[in-house]
Amino acid sequence: MEIAEDYRDAVLPGTTWEKRQFSGCDFSGADLRRLVTQGCTFDECDFSGADLGESRHSASAFRSCVFDRTVLADSSWSGCSLLGSSFVDSGLRGMSVRDSDFSLANFSRVDLRRRSLPGLRFREANFVDAKLAEADLRDSDFRGARLHGADLAGADLRGAKLDANGLVQAKLRGARVDLETAVAYAAAHGLVVD
Repeated sequence: MEIAEDYRDAVLPGTTWEKRQFSGCDFSGADLRRLVTQGCTFDECDFSGADLGESRHSASAFRSCVFDRTVLADSSWSGCSLLGSSFVDSGLRGMSVRDSDFSLANFSRVDLRRRSLPGLRFREANFVDAKLAEADLRDSDFRGARLHGADLAGADLRGAKLDANGLVQAKLRGARVDLETAVAYAAAHGLVVD
C-alpha cells in the first residue's frame, strides 16, 4: 500500500495502474490524462485541479476522495465506488458512468444537465443546488439524498427511488416519473390519494 505519497503536479499521461492501493495521496494539479485504473483502491486522496480527461476506470474504488475543480471530461467509470467523494466545480462534460456507487458523495452546485446517469447509486449524496435538468436518471437510487434547490426540471426519473424529502426539496417541473413516484410526490405534498 502506498501511503500519503506526493504526486502533486506529476505528469503521468497514459499510465496504467492495476490492483494498486493509495491512501492519503496528493494528486492535486497532476496531469493524469488517459490514466487507466483496474481494481485499484484510492482512500482519502486529493485530485483537486488534476486533469483526468479521457481516463478509464474499471472496478476501482475512490473512497472519500476530493475531485474539486478536477477535469473529468470524456472519462469512463464502470463498476466503481466513489463513496463519500466530492465533485464540487468539476468538469464532468462527457463523463460516462455505468454501474457505480456515489453514495454520500458531494455534488453541490455541480452541473449535470442532460447527462445520462441511469441506474446509479446516489444514496445520501448531496445535490444541494445542483443542476440535473433533462438528465437521464432512470432507475437511480436517491434515497436519503439532499436535493434542496436541485433542478430536476425535465429529468427522466422513471424507476428512480426518491424519498419524501427529496420530492419536496427538488425542483421537478416537467420531470418524467412513473406512477409509483407520482403517488409518492402527491403524498409528500399533502395530497390524499384514494
